[in-house]
Amino acid sequence: MALLEILQVGDDRLREVSQSVSSFDLNLTNLLNDMKETLKNAKGAGLAAPQVGVLKRIFVVDVEEGYFEFINPIILGTSGSQYGAEGCLSVKGKWGDVKRPRKVTIKAQDRFGKWFKIVAKDFFAKAICHEYDHLEGILYIDMADNIRDEDESK
Repeated sequence: MALLEILQVGDDRLREVSQSVSSFDLNLTNLLNDMKETLKNAKGAGLAAPQVGVLKRIFVVDVEEGYFEFINPIILGTSGSQYGAEGCLSVKGKWGDVKRPRKVTIKAQDRFGKWFKIVAKDFFAKAICHEYDHLEGILYIDMADNIRDEDESK
């Protein structure tokens, strides 16, 4: 496993729409393992493949509910709303307030290509929506209010 470089805002790759994954092979396994290690090292809640320069529809989330890998995710539905502070490993040192759904139903494939469905709530739902946006070339700062330096959020 290896630590991957996390791209920062201003890198054009963060603004591109990602492509579907069609090969569930050793390269995918290695990428997922490297993304997990990179996320853990960065002490983040989620990491999308575009953030490490891979324009594929992949993201990982590590939250209280556990560690999850989402490949070719599809959001099936959302409900409710929540509003609060959000940061991003690709926008270091900044926070902003974002409105997100309180509940998200999503289906995706695992590293072996098997489909699964999850209903996520609260922070888990926020993390999924944030990472899903990366696959569409959207950063949280595009919709955030009150963007501020990290030390102002504490």
